Amino acid sequence: KQASEDPVNQTHCSLFMSVGSEPKATISFRLAIVLLVAASVSLPMAWISLTKVLLFVGSLGYLIAAQFQSDRQSNLRGLATPPVLLLIVLVFALSHIWTEVDTEFALKAFIKHAKLLGVILLVFLIRSQREARIAVLVFISLQVFVLICSWLLAANVTLPWVFNSQSDIGSRYVVFAESYLDQSIMLACTAAIVWHLRDDIQLPRWVVSLIAIAALLNIFILLPGRTGYIVAFSLTALAALWALSKRGKAIALFATPLIVVFGLSFSSGQLHQRIFQVVHETQSYSVQTETQTSSGWRLNAWQKSIQAILEEPWSGHGVGSWAPAVKRLQGDNAAEVFGSGNASNPHQEYLLWGVETGVGGVLLLLAFLLAVAWDTRQFPTGVRRATLSVVVAI
Repeated sequence: KQASEDPVNQTHCSLFMSVGSEPKATISFRLAIVLLVAASVSLPMAWISLTKVLLFVGSLGYLIAAQFQSDRQSNLRGLATPPVLLLIVLVFALSHIWTEVDTEFALKAFIKHAKLLGVILLVFLIRSQREARIAVLVFISLQVFVLICSWLLAANVTLPWVFNSQSDIGSRYVVFAESYLDQSIMLACTAAIVWHLRDDIQLPRWVVSLIAIAALLNIFILLPGRTGYIVAFSLTALAALWALSKRGKAIALFATPLIVVFGLSFSSGQLHQRIFQVVHETQSYSVQTETQTSSGWRLNAWQKSIQAILEEPWSGHGVGSWAPAVKRLQGDNAAEVFGSGNASNPHQEYLLWGVETGVGGVLLLLAFLLAVAWDTRQFPTGVRRATLSVVVAI
């Protein structure tokens, strides 16, 4: 059942949440899939993979059943994002024709890109605002659990369910994520989501503030991910701009650079060290093409990616072909820099798509983000800002 007389407009908002009068949501198999997906993104990668399989298989059954309902309503009608995602998957499928890797590896790479269809399937499965609200609360709850565990690790508390608490600073406070990079970006997005949806999820204001502050402090004090710093800074600045009046926004545009510089000068030693490490590694790469450092490796991978795009700007090298394309350009030490096999990637999604499907692939990735932003026009203010914050993070 839909939660309003206009099922299309209602369902657009139900992807996230908006306040309204609606029937109670029963925990059906359909909703259970949604909740498992919402919970899994905070858990180890194996759980994420399993729930993605469940999402696709379970959705297939509901899609088939929907074809036999004479009064069926499409939750996807009027949205710009689904057709863009379908086009993206089609382009990557067609690139099998000219890919430079074997069919087995190309199919594995294609499946990774095709997982974007999970966005469409979630919109299809969520049927009411209440269901969406429950799913987001499950997501937030698991993220808060991760946040608490991370702070407990910082307090030298042994947690039997955390197996990657290694001695190096990069992994010491990571709970379930593959790396500190994953956890820092996820926590930054969680802080933004909780803050902007504070009225929709109906949590006490002090709880919302505590979650947001604890997440940001975890990023800046405990985790060394420089990309996480950038995402957290960006989403915080965005929230501040939205909270200000028009005159205040103009002042903020001038004041923000000064605040950042001032904040860095008084930041934690770790944050200070990691930022200046980027400068040092970049200088080392520019002088002697140093690829052993984190920044040097990325700069080299990005440079080779751009060269590979220039080789095939229109069609790209085909799905899964990033590694062979850049290894050919790297030369004799390609295996030393990028490893054996074809599993390496540039740690940069735009360049990955550009090498695989040309300039058109980069434009398709931007089109996806713009389509999501376009669809948020019909969302309530808090929901729209939460969604746009995640788009900015991506």
